[in-house]
Amino acid sequence: MNEGASEAQFSKRRKWLSIGLLSLCVVMALSLWFSATAIMPSLKSEFTFSDDHAALLTSSVAVGFVCGTLISAVIGLSDRIQPRRLFMLSALAAAAANGAILLIEPTSWGVIALRFITGASMAGVYPVGMKMAATWAKKDTGLLVGLLVGALTIGSAFPHLFNAAGGIDWRFTLAATTALALGAALLVNFVTLGPALGMRSRFEPAAMLKAWTDKALRLANLGYFGHMWELYAMWAWIGVFLQASFLTRPEIADGEAKFLANLASFAVIGVGAAGCLLGGLFADRVGRTTLTMAAMAVSGTCALVAGALFGAEPWLLLVLCLIWGVSVIADSAQFSSSVIELSEASNIGTMLTMQTSIGFMITLASTHLIPYLVEMVGWGWAFAPLAIGPFLGFIAMARLRAHPDSVRLANGNR
Repeated sequence: MNEGASEAQFSKRRKWLSIGLLSLCVVMALSLWFSATAIMPSLKSEFTFSDDHAALLTSSVAVGFVCGTLISAVIGLSDRIQPRRLFMLSALAAAAANGAILLIEPTSWGVIALRFITGASMAGVYPVGMKMAATWAKKDTGLLVGLLVGALTIGSAFPHLFNAAGGIDWRFTLAATTALALGAALLVNFVTLGPALGMRSRFEPAAMLKAWTDKALRLANLGYFGHMWELYAMWAWIGVFLQASFLTRPEIADGEAKFLANLASFAVIGVGAAGCLLGGLFADRVGRTTLTMAAMAVSGTCALVAGALFGAEPWLLLVLCLIWGVSVIADSAQFSSSVIELSEASNIGTMLTMQTSIGFMITLASTHLIPYLVEMVGWGWAFAPLAIGPFLGFIAMARLRAHPDSVRLANGNR
């Protein structure tokens, strides 16, 4: 009895050490995604950049990620290659592309191409990381995936902290993020995979179609797509929105408005990590659809109300944005967890890759829509169309809740 209990305790300790190390690897590798955002102020002060070229430094990563995940899903890379090896090779490729920026002119189109390669390489990091976490899942899928999404959320917040701190040489930032990705490529080899690893030996391109032909999976994906319509557009523009709002206050100077907006943005995005953790714990115990529907109802409402508080007391706007920051990401891991639980073990990697591919494709549209809306209707209404996503996602998850296969979610906790 004591020997069995000791073995179970050892297995539990190994599980959490592996999940902790995997989360660290995800943060380190995905720091490359946001490296261009962090160095943009420095680049603009040193070089002549058009606004379109500056925007491409960030959006080309997302475009690369979409292309990379589509290719990976079609050929089933994440289910046919050992995940640690795929993660390592992808992180190495991304690090090489990021580091190569130091060797060419920052204003050249070569940098855009290298950022595209960085994004494409991330297709072997983020979805694969979720699959690796799922190998340890045992009544806690939501929490495990939530930890990885929380790690991604913290990484997303760092550029705003860099901007607030100021004085960081852009070359150092590129070198540091490259080193972090190289470290992730090394450390991931020490991550132990759990007993629920499923692999597919054959090339089955039709497997990716199950994301749409299986109704339960389709509904879970539709919920995720609605969530993604809102998430990255909010993350991308919340800092600009807050700075513009603070500048309307006569008591706040221009320099102070920029500093406060960067700190506030770091807090608004970073607090989402707590939302991921709490969302995972709640969903595992109460239900996936319950959590996602509640989170999307709150975040969609925040998208509608945020504009009404533009120019209001900074503390009041910040409170709303912090609530938005928690709710907009609290459900993210639960869509992936739903796909994990509704998929065959040998197809989980492909389903996760397909889900993230289309989701990030949607973010490209909504993120680029915001500046046009600001020009047409101002900040008072620019965020309001983002509410369309979570409200449609709410409907999709409500339909999934009524589907017979929903009993497979969270051990029957729909």
